[in-house]
Amino acid sequence: MTTTVQALLAEAATGGCADHADEARRDAEVLLGHCLGRPRSWLFTWPEAEVPAEPAARYRNLLARRRGGEPVAYLVGERDFWSLSLRVTGATLVPRPDTETLVSWALELALPDEARVLDAGTGSGAIALALASERPRWRVTAVDRDPAALAVAAGNAQRLGLERVRFLVSDWFAALGGERFDLVVANPPYLAADDPHLAGPALAHEPAQALVAGPTGLEDLATLAAMAPAHLADGGWLLLEHGCDQAEAVRGLLAGAGFDAVATRRDLAGLERASGGRHAG
Repeated sequence: MTTTVQALLAEAATGGCADHADEARRDAEVLLGHCLGRPRSWLFTWPEAEVPAEPAARYRNLLARRRGGEPVAYLVGERDFWSLSLRVTGATLVPRPDTETLVSWALELALPDEARVLDAGTGSGAIALALASERPRWRVTAVDRDPAALAVAAGNAQRLGLERVRFLVSDWFAALGGERFDLVVANPPYLAADDPHLAGPALAHEPAQALVAGPTGLEDLATLAAMAPAHLADGGWLLLEHGCDQAEAVRGLLAGAGFDAVATRRDLAGLERASGGRHAG
């Protein structure tokens, strides 16, 4: 038994697979395109095309899981970030546009042509690979304490032809010895253990160890601010993503650790999303 593209997309509106109708429609288009091996543009061009029973059943299964809160990126196994398409699994966070704020800031810095760069807690490799793609001469290292997440990142690097990025299993700086870098970037866990967002469907399927820092949410940010100076070259930079209500506290952590030129950048929504500073040496 067959149905059509148009009829299958209409099913998304009846169950509300996202908070808003436009999001539900977009999610449905991504899922149906994935099941058919077609781009979204094909769906718009051929709304009356018949869809065989097997891909229609797979689509309906994915749609039901999306209605249960599972991120689209996990359902299709990939997510666009910067100019890259990254594979993601339940071992990694879903890369978000907010984090591109960190990438943009890093690319604006006046760093050496062959800058030594560390992405601490790389997850899917989003930040490290975005920087490596834009600055081919930078020597980028990516670390993560979770071997499963690091395997996803390394696989993304290989698929994208960015094998020069070095990947190490490391709890922050633990495996790096006395190495120093011109830039350290990190999107660490920054939610408090009792943050109400953790109970919502948006985060329920993502790895808690990549989200929750501790009782206050500042624990990992404080660790990075305190430890980074020992791993930064003179004049090196530390850039940290954080929660939109944590900027003032993170600026205080950076200043207290001896950083100068401490500043905060806003994301596309105008929220304070990343703070950083320069190691005076």
